[in-house]
Amino acid sequence: MIEFLPLGKITEKYSDEIHAAVLRAVDSGRYLLGTEVSAFESEYADYIGARNCVACANGLDALWLILRAYMELGVMEPGDEVLVPANTYIATILAISDNGLKPVPVEPKWETLEIDEDLIEGLITPRTKALITVHLYGRLSWSGRMADICRRHGLKLIEDNAQAHGCETLNGRRTGSLGDAAGHSFYPGKNLGALGDAGAVTTDDGILADTIRTLANYGSSEKYVFRYKGRNSRMDEVQAAVLRVKLAHLDEDNAARKRIAARYLEGIRNPLISMPELLPEQSNVWHQFPVFCERRDELQQHLADKGIQTLIHYPIPPHKQECYSEWGGLSFPVTERIHERELSLPIGPVLTDGDVKQVIEAVNSFVE
Repeated sequence: MIEFLPLGKITEKYSDEIHAAVLRAVDSGRYLLGTEVSAFESEYADYIGARNCVACANGLDALWLILRAYMELGVMEPGDEVLVPANTYIATILAISDNGLKPVPVEPKWETLEIDEDLIEGLITPRTKALITVHLYGRLSWSGRMADICRRHGLKLIEDNAQAHGCETLNGRRTGSLGDAAGHSFYPGKNLGALGDAGAVTTDDGILADTIRTLANYGSSEKYVFRYKGRNSRMDEVQAAVLRVKLAHLDEDNAARKRIAARYLEGIRNPLISMPELLPEQSNVWHQFPVFCERRDELQQHLADKGIQTLIHYPIPPHKQECYSEWGGLSFPVTERIHERELSLPIGPVLTDGDVKQVIEAVNSFVE
């Protein structure tokens, strides 16, 4: 069986460094709010190209903290609207609604899978205060036009960078430094993954960063003095130590993903299967390699029969989830088409040449 993403093998690649880093964190006797977290924050901010990085517990918290901080700073208030891609993972939506804000789903383009910029201005109202763009599947979802729209309408541009660590624009700016703030997830399966849950916020706004850091510490910047109704959202020292090791190898691992993607793009030739529009190499770090097929479930079974594990990202769009039953009457045809047809092939830094060849042959052997 070719596993979709064998996390044990990925960790094994850098096992000596990881073991040493974990031992260092354990032996320090400081397991929260210590030197490993502060060092990771500094190193990750430098890597992203942002002035500030605030570590937190997970990617959902990162987005939640950004929005809550803007509310505490008077930029937003309950009932304000946040534009968000209709085809994102549900965490992006949850961060909005959990703050008493109103998510406004925006259809993606079928060709790119990313938010359709042509639709943004038509959905802006006096209550619209932000746009969250999602670099889904590891693809860049940002442009100068998007930034200009936000600037002209006074919207905060927030990046959901949970899937695109290391992705760049044509001029070399990394995702996570393109908007007013960005949320990052280091869930183990991400391109930059911890050994458990972890997340971070990057921003050039020092006041926003300080507010987020306070909110993530129960709302306190001074012991037993609470300015905000915050939450406990902290990255532990062990996760930070592991992430420091993996950050040093992130570009190397992303390069491996790009080589595999290039082979898929060249080798997969099946009229029943389509792939998204290509981007410049640096603008896609291939967190996932999505293909699209009207007979998606049959294709998945066909690949399983040939020993290839695949995953669907994601089978049910947010507007059709039970928890958002109030959206039951909404229709987003492009989003629904994506969710009905998407299948992710194995892609990761430990996939062998033989594995890639086997996947290509199996995909091409799927017939009517």
